[in-house]
Amino acid sequence: MVYSLIAWHAARKPMRPSDSGPDAPPSVAPPPVTLLKPLCGAESETYDCLRSFCNQHYPTFQIVFGVADADDPAVAVVTRLQSEFPALAVDLCVDRRQHGSNRKVGNLINMMPLAAHGILVLADSDISVAPDYLAHVVAPLMDRRVGIVTCIYRGRPRQGFWSLLGSLFINDWFLPSVRVAAWGGSRAFAFGATIAIRREVLSLIGGFQSMADHLADDYRLGELTRAAGLRTVLSPVVVETVVAETTFRKLMRHELRWLCTIRAVNPLGFCFMFLTFTVPITALGCVLADGSPATLGMLTLATAARSLLHVRMRKPETPLTQLLLLPLRDLLSLALWCLSFVTRRVHWRGSHLDIARDGSVRLVESV
Repeated sequence: MVYSLIAWHAARKPMRPSDSGPDAPPSVAPPPVTLLKPLCGAESETYDCLRSFCNQHYPTFQIVFGVADADDPAVAVVTRLQSEFPALAVDLCVDRRQHGSNRKVGNLINMMPLAAHGILVLADSDISVAPDYLAHVVAPLMDRRVGIVTCIYRGRPRQGFWSLLGSLFINDWFLPSVRVAAWGGSRAFAFGATIAIRREVLSLIGGFQSMADHLADDYRLGELTRAAGLRTVLSPVVVETVVAETTFRKLMRHELRWLCTIRAVNPLGFCFMFLTFTVPITALGCVLADGSPATLGMLTLATAARSLLHVRMRKPETPLTQLLLLPLRDLLSLALWCLSFVTRRVHWRGSHLDIARDGSVRLVESV
């Protein structure tokens, strides 16, 4: 209950200027930027997501898309965007070379020769952004003490029950936990939704090759820049990701991969994650206390606190169906958290991977 109240308080606090880094001086022209977009397959929302990056109010930027196979459905989407934005520098890299067990990082390594500018912005393929996105995420890099700029993201569900549950995991667990960590002063994170970095800093930490065997390549990128003495800036920009899972199996695989990755990179914090599953943990306390009036009262208060947090994260609207799903969502999160302690094998883009204690991965089999 206390955690839910802390998370509610952290979520309602505006980002401080020191959190988001300095703005660029008015006299400094925005530097040219290369957007790196590794792709694998295409969903119904892929075109709209990628188009949002083409439609930026920014003076000079290039987009490099990368695929491993010329027959990848994403190629048709990129071709369509090249026709729609003829004045924009849109390049496509088709290269199947592998440089480690992380295929996304291998894709990025292949794309780098096409990157024309000194500021690099990485973003996953299922992310959509506002037209002023680039201007906001690039500005803090004008401070040479900044290593990377990253963004948190909000989940947008497709039609369907499992997609809705997946969006609740992002909006009601991930978002509040990041806000609590940031409010407490932590910057030990980096998210694939957005990472902005100067090319010279990327070279300083060994390039993308230094994370070619890590599943949490985004976290590793932030970790290496902080080890080099540079700051991580959490941008006030919140981007949006499409939650596309249509079955329980797909949702479980996705969230289990997230949880196993978090366990590998932050084992101590992961052990205390049960505190964030408010309703089922409090209900368990009621069961252990044989339903005493005191614990039933605490369950009522904890459920109210959890609902308050959800309303804050969903502001300005909170559908009643989502409130009713909160106990089930927390119970599923608790079950997957427990499962993550007994397995290190995850499924990712058609492959089974084993996660080592240091966060590196080994390909077991392709399926």
